[in-house]
Amino acid sequence: MSARGVRKIIDSVETYEGAGFLVHRSFPTNALPDLDPFLLLDEMGPMELGPGEAKGAPDHPHRGFETVTYMIDGRMQHRDSAGNAGEIGPGDVQWMTAGAGVVHSEMPHDDLLTHGGRMHGFQLWVNLPRRDKMMAPRYQEVPASSIPVGRSEDGLVTVRVIAGESYGQTAVIDTRTPILHLHFDVEPEGEGSQPVPAGYSVFAYVIEGSGRFGREGKQAATGQVIVFDNDGDEVQFAASDSRLSFLLIGGVPIGEPIVRYGPFVMNSKQEIHQAIDDYQNGRMGRIG
Repeated sequence: MSARGVRKIIDSVETYEGAGFLVHRSFPTNALPDLDPFLLLDEMGPMELGPGEAKGAPDHPHRGFETVTYMIDGRMQHRDSAGNAGEIGPGDVQWMTAGAGVVHSEMPHDDLLTHGGRMHGFQLWVNLPRRDKMMAPRYQEVPASSIPVGRSEDGLVTVRVIAGESYGQTAVIDTRTPILHLHFDVEPEGEGSQPVPAGYSVFAYVIEGSGRFGREGKQAATGQVIVFDNDGDEVQFAASDSRLSFLLIGGVPIGEPIVRYGPFVMNSKQEIHQAIDDYQNGRMGRIG
């Protein structure tokens, strides 16, 4: 196995989304506009909320890509224009393929809104290839108890396998294109590696702590994004003298034109105009 090097390390950027909740945005930013096939990664919080302070993302549309919501703390509830409704809590994953279009809302759970509490989670946007942009929308909701967990022989590395394979475990989620989405926890002084197929775009995001990444052992800490180069078939990592928690995400670049307009991601301006028209005229439905 040959280890990948680190191409760049950048800081996430604080911004606000939805009705005004704080996120730490890895990309798109001026430093990293996108990372094909990925369009966006936001860390929601972490934040301690008082009663009535929790905010979410009221009714809004999506077309042409997937949203992956992974909760660490707190609970969110969702509804959509197809009549679906549900909630996700700590450790749960919702993989929503918007495809041809859906209107949905992502709001704090009533208990969180009433009593306050800790909110922490992630949302990843994954582009869809042209052939899938107008597919029927679908949801995959996986509770924490169903997410496979792998461990190193020495017990110092634990990984939750949201998509792909790691440490002998295979994800239960089906993806439209090959994707790795892994949450690693590494105990102090622990180290490990993750095979990554040739051609994958790969990056990591440090949730907590600090550690060394890539064949050079470059240091990165909480809130930083590590973008790996494309040479090599594994990613190496090691914790410093404190516990390290990070996401490792990778996928096959789609290599098609991208035209973005807010919640729509298509291949041409004409398709964006059509998406806007379909939404404004109710063809994506409405939440009842």
